[in-house]
Amino acid sequence: MAPGLDVIEAMAIKAYAELPDEFRALSGEIRFHVADFPDDDVIREMELQSPFDILGLFEGRAIGDIDSPVTGEMPNRILLYRRPILDYWAEHEETLGTLVSHVLIHEIGHHFGLSDDDMEALEASVA
Repeated sequence: MAPGLDVIEAMAIKAYAELPDEFRALSGEIRFHVADFPDDDVIREMELQSPFDILGLFEGRAIGDIDSPVTGEMPNRILLYRRPILDYWAEHEETLGTLVSHVLIHEIGHHFGLSDDDMEALEASVA
């Protein structure tokens, strides 16, 4: 039986809790949402060939763009897409927890404007 949405969310919360304190403090308010697939708007906007082409998505403003809050703006959130994550997991040797952590760190990295090298270093520090 494939892990459900709640299991993936619990993995994301655990992975986030294992990040360095200062990193989480700088992240501010980030919400996590797990869905089976991206919605049609995301597929269209990102010009995806398939809903399996994306594992996660950061929605919100990057930390460098948060000079002043915008009225009515929702908190930043990270979306994790369960079915594409499970599909990727089935084809690779990573554990599911490691994969969820990788996607989470990558999406938070967008919030900070981190480079791929910075994100790899962060992943290595929590592995």
